[in-house]
Amino acid sequence: MAVQEQSRSGDNAYVGDYRRNVPGEDAELTHVGPNTPCGEFMRRYWHPVALSSDVSDLPLAVRILGEDLVVFRDKANRVGVLHRHCSHRGTSLEYGIPSDQGIRCCYHGWLFDVDGRILETPGEPPDSRLKDSFVHGAYPAEERHGLIFAYMGPPDEIPEFPVFDTYLTPANNRLIPYSLWQPCNWLQIRENGMDPIHAVFLHSRLTEVHFTEPWASMPVYEFFETGDGMHYLTTRRVGEFLWIRSAQFTLPNIGQTGGLWEEATESKYFGRVSLTRWVVPVDDTNSWIFGLRHFNDVVDPEHQGREEECGHDSVDFVGQDGNRPYAERQRNPGDWDAQVSQRPIAVHDLEHRGSTDVGVAMLRRIVRETIRGEKTPVIPTGMAAGNEVMYTYSYDTVLRVPARDDLDDEEVQREVGRRVMEAIKSGDAVSDAEAREAQIVECLKEIEAGASRRSEIKSEA
Repeated sequence: MAVQEQSRSGDNAYVGDYRRNVPGEDAELTHVGPNTPCGEFMRRYWHPVALSSDVSDLPLAVRILGEDLVVFRDKANRVGVLHRHCSHRGTSLEYGIPSDQGIRCCYHGWLFDVDGRILETPGEPPDSRLKDSFVHGAYPAEERHGLIFAYMGPPDEIPEFPVFDTYLTPANNRLIPYSLWQPCNWLQIRENGMDPIHAVFLHSRLTEVHFTEPWASMPVYEFFETGDGMHYLTTRRVGEFLWIRSAQFTLPNIGQTGGLWEEATESKYFGRVSLTRWVVPVDDTNSWIFGLRHFNDVVDPEHQGREEECGHDSVDFVGQDGNRPYAERQRNPGDWDAQVSQRPIAVHDLEHRGSTDVGVAMLRRIVRETIRGEKTPVIPTGMAAGNEVMYTYSYDTVLRVPARDDLDDEEVQREVGRRVMEAIKSGDAVSDAEAREAQIVECLKEIEAGASRRSEIKSEA
């Protein structure tokens, strides 16, 4: 029997000798440096590069997409993102001196503006034109919601800065920024968000319950593409209620997630998100998660979230960083441990994917097709509060739909879940965000009322 055949045989045991060779990673999806396919794709979007709180009176050295950069705030409170090494002699601008306008290199005093223009070369003769002969590397920067963003692509192709509808609802929503260091490739972190089944086991059944008991129930699940990415749809039976949930992946690296501590003990209509997260590649084998925790009475009515625990390399739920003792992480592993331990770059050719991995496979395909130019992202937008916003589909909905002996409950869950998703997407035609939400809520109440009547369920099952 050939080695390859032996390694695939289910009849043999102790086949480690046949499986010891590790193939290479999928470079097209995982390598992010300059001039790589994925790296150039990533550079067409805005990315968080630092927490605002990490950039005060001192510059911050960062590495993003394989490039060494410095993020700083000048004395006029403008943020800049520059190539880290001074154009004069290469001294790192992390030792630069923030000025009234721009940042000054500590070595010879050259002054760089936030756009890379060289304002002063004080050691040169007064009539020197050296400072006007070239421009230092710089990227456009925006500061929003306690995060500093940069656009690192072609300057004549800068996209509009995205504003998600979830930032604006509910009215008392508070956005708290945080970051998480992850010493592994960006893709294995991001695709975790399109794997809803891991929550059943990693977060519920195998060790401690990280959130609430309903997470342990195996959901009925489906995956759907959108114009700008994809989302999953899960439906769980919790007593007399169905908990319908969707999480969304938006190109290139954004994820939004509904509530964390859902008990599903009363009706809820179109509850929105608790997390907006960007997985930003540092390089091929390291990443930062930059996120916004959403705190409001709808997504967390019992106020179990803790704003004070959200910040630099910290967030307020277990298993998201590597800062716990190793033995504790072994006994009660979380997302950080499951993701980072896949190797610095996960090797897809060694995977044996099953039916629960449909979402992961879909995400990889969407990214690959977009990298190759086979898919052009379409970003759906509407108008709200005077801003152009992106409508999104991450939510939790809980409907009272008692199980019935004369119906296949899995099919009921699937049907109700699809109807909920159709109701939510029907709101895309409404240009006002508040009116959209009101329409969706009304549709969901109608679905709940209809699904509770035996005759309607029987006719649709």
